[in-house]
Amino acid sequence: MERIYATGKRKTSVARVWLVPGNGDVRVNDKPYREYFSDHLVAEDLIFAPFKITNLLGKFDVFCTVEGGGKSAQAEAIRHGISRALVNYQEELKGLLKKAGFITRDPREKERKKYGLRGARRGQQYSKR
Repeated sequence: MERIYATGKRKTSVARVWLVPGNGDVRVNDKPYREYFSDHLVAEDLIFAPFKITNLLGKFDVFCTVEGGGKSAQAEAIRHGISRALVNYQEELKGLLKKAGFITRDPREKERKKYGLRGARRGQQYSKR
């Protein structure tokens, strides 16, 4: 079996993910995932969730490049990419992953700032006097 490729996205983060048969080693941008996500505690749970649900934990090595967004969005983009790669590997896994919500790309994006307002929706503070 060759490498399995998929792309995962979340907010402005894009993760390119390759799965290779191995022993569960995960590398993000040529660093071990613990080093890359050293300040983000939940990243490990997010990254390994698709493997835990499909009982494939420790069967694949993961190599991914991720850019854009923050650490949390990057971890979710990697999870999305791993899920899509697992579906490319074995079509029967799609039901499990879809039920867990890992196949669907989270469409929530940051709303743009509008003119005349302080943020996307926040207006100027009213002063009676």
